[in-house]
Amino acid sequence: MAKIVRTISKDGSVFAVVVDALDIVSEIERIHKPSAVVTAALGRLSIAASLIGSGLKGEKDNVTIRFNGNGPTGILIAVADSRGNVKSYVGNNVVEIPLNKYGKLDVAGAVGNDGTISVVKDLGLKEPYVGQVPIVSGEIAEDIASYFAMSEQIPTVCGLGVLVNPDLSVKAAGGYLIQLLPFADESCIDILENNVKQLPSVTQMLTSGMTSEDIAMKVLEGLVPEVLDEQICAYKCDCSKERIEKAIISLGREELQKMAEEEDKIEVCCHFCDKKYYFTKDEIKNMIK
Repeated sequence: MAKIVRTISKDGSVFAVVVDALDIVSEIERIHKPSAVVTAALGRLSIAASLIGSGLKGEKDNVTIRFNGNGPTGILIAVADSRGNVKSYVGNNVVEIPLNKYGKLDVAGAVGNDGTISVVKDLGLKEPYVGQVPIVSGEIAEDIASYFAMSEQIPTVCGLGVLVNPDLSVKAAGGYLIQLLPFADESCIDILENNVKQLPSVTQMLTSGMTSEDIAMKVLEGLVPEVLDEQICAYKCDCSKERIEKAIISLGREELQKMAEEEDKIEVCCHFCDKKYYFTKDEIKNMIK
């Protein structure tokens, strides 16, 4: 299981959340069977959603992040709940492109650097909170930081990493989100900036044996960090036959009538977990009623 650790500086001016998401991204690889660069892209987005979701207050709150770029992956979606559990989907799960100029998987080339990021937070209110900003790089982490700065006016540093083995299995995956609160002073900001400059990559820290808590302490070094809480999270789809039935009903009477006339049984596959649901002709007729 993946582990999220949430920490805060002693003076309460800087908040950081870190997750070791190896199990989450390994499950993404198992379900979606993506190529290496898509595992990295969808993994990064799922980690970001998990980090953001873990900060939601209500038990039923959730966040949906949608990247709609001009790259060959097509749309990427990740949905997380307030415990950091996440599910995700990609339009095209197999993308083969050259490595970037640093010899790394070219996530920006796969996602695209032109398009939009939308973040929808369902907080149990009448209307969800919706924010939308342009994609600035396609690397995911930089885009998440840009979203917070532009849409929520929260200075944010985000680091995300997914390391894929030659056999396409996942060797390491995780990330951190650091946010300044309004009363952070200049000395605090200077310490934080210096820490971030000296931080190894997320995957380097994880493969060296550092835990989520170790990374959180390193991120806030010099600011006397304190652990607020920690929790276990996972790749978790909440689909059910009842929810799929509601989705089918939303197609409308005419479409349902057509299904009942043409098919003895219909199959519906969940995009997030690949689970298949079957509905008989009689069940479709009951939906029409």
